[in-house]
Amino acid sequence: MKETLIQINNISVVYSDVIQVLKGVSLRVEKGDIVSLLGSNGAGKTTTLKAISGLLKPENGKVTDGTIVFNDHPIHNQSPETITRMGIIQVLEGRQPFKYLTIEENLRVGTATRWGKPYQQDLELVYHYFPALLTRRKALAGYCSGGELQMLVMGRALMAHPQLLLLDEPSLGLAPLVVREIFQIIRKINEEQATTIILVEQNARMALQTAHYAYVMENGKIVMEGRAEDLAENPDVKEFYLGMAATGIAKSYRDVKSYRRRKRWL
Repeated sequence: MKETLIQINNISVVYSDVIQVLKGVSLRVEKGDIVSLLGSNGAGKTTTLKAISGLLKPENGKVTDGTIVFNDHPIHNQSPETITRMGIIQVLEGRQPFKYLTIEENLRVGTATRWGKPYQQDLELVYHYFPALLTRRKALAGYCSGGELQMLVMGRALMAHPQLLLLDEPSLGLAPLVVREIFQIIRKINEEQATTIILVEQNARMALQTAHYAYVMENGKIVMEGRAEDLAENPDVKEFYLGMAATGIAKSYRDVKSYRRRKRWL
């Protein structure tokens, strides 16, 4: 059995002391795995990532119940900078570069947690995975395409040597060919660097093809989990996430059936 890298135990998350978004979420990620969080908009996927990375605090959110344990250390409600230095790096949805810096200068920002240490080898690694960035390394980030920006923010995260990489909607707004390339690179990074990844992605088909394990979220709760290959064959997942119902009307899991949490396969 693999070693657990991060364990989320029955957490609840509240914003502004009023709005409860997560309602008893529990999940486990093993070292070296890609784990995908599936769910519709508002299901709580991004909030789960921000609870891990500490980015709830700037948005007046907090974990009110439960625990998050990373490498045997509790990290719930720690500061983002503390969590980043522990090796948890989040790539936010929306591809937010420093527009007036070049691509290579943006990549060097990723070394902030290791300031003063050599970075040339890290740059070479990023350019190995994203050769398109090498040819554009002197260009201002503000003039990059959506695909180049996605490669840039992922490359910047790699410069920080993440133990756990959190990817939020990497395919959003990209052309299908670019999406396939991005997901091939995600799998390659996982296999070659042994980087553990939590992937939030609405392209369920691509996510399940890439991940080892997956959780389905709805209304702030986990409603289903299993090996990605098994969920890809599940008829309800197929109907709700991989296509429309025979009637042409998409269904909620609440309309289909109630699920008991499944035991994780060994």
